[in-house]
Amino acid sequence: MAARDEVRLKISRESARLFLANGIADTSGDAIAAAAGVSTRTVWRHFANKENCIEPVLAVSIQRFARILDEWPLDQALEDHLRVAMPLDGEASALIADGVIAVRLVALCGKEPAIRCVWLEAYHALEVRVQDVVARRANRSSLDFDVRLCAATIVAAIRVLDEGISVAAVTEERSYTSADLVALMSDAIRTAATLPICDPIAVGIYHLWGGGSVRAKRD
Repeated sequence: MAARDEVRLKISRESARLFLANGIADTSGDAIAAAAGVSTRTVWRHFANKENCIEPVLAVSIQRFARILDEWPLDQALEDHLRVAMPLDGEASALIADGVIAVRLVALCGKEPAIRCVWLEAYHALEVRVQDVVARRANRSSLDFDVRLCAATIVAAIRVLDEGISVAAVTEERSYTSADLVALMSDAIRTAATLPICDPIAVGIYHLWGGGSVRAKRD
């Protein structure tokens, strides 16, 4: 991770902890800077306002899931891929800790518009990534309306599921196994997908679609 990204993530973690402990209104930029061990000027160099400070820590798990979908083999079913790729076994403890913080923040989305705004922006970034995944599996351009619609519905389903799990984990102290999460995520994506992308795709002759990205023809 680049030094700039490390600083941003450090500030983000401390701002999240302060928001959770004291609330957004009662947390100042100076307090965030002190907790992160940087100058207030450094905080504002990296973030436009204090609310945006939580974006990196909120985005960690979303970006990880984007990478998981990016690596989804064409000839593998959704469930089979997620069963191997989703579990956090072997992941760094910092990533797991960030995930716990994110869950607590997401559980507040309904009450804190500022958190929800940052959360929705992070999911917009995921939607852009998912468009490419859908395009690759559907052998279509990522600019096609049907591809964009499919990506949008999938990401909306993931977001709704993520929010529901977070609220249940925080308010009801529910716990989820890796198998639970894989099943829930697979069902959500299958339900939302408007194109047939979830099952294995027979890979035939490869060709280049506009933009130079490789697409695989179905047999």
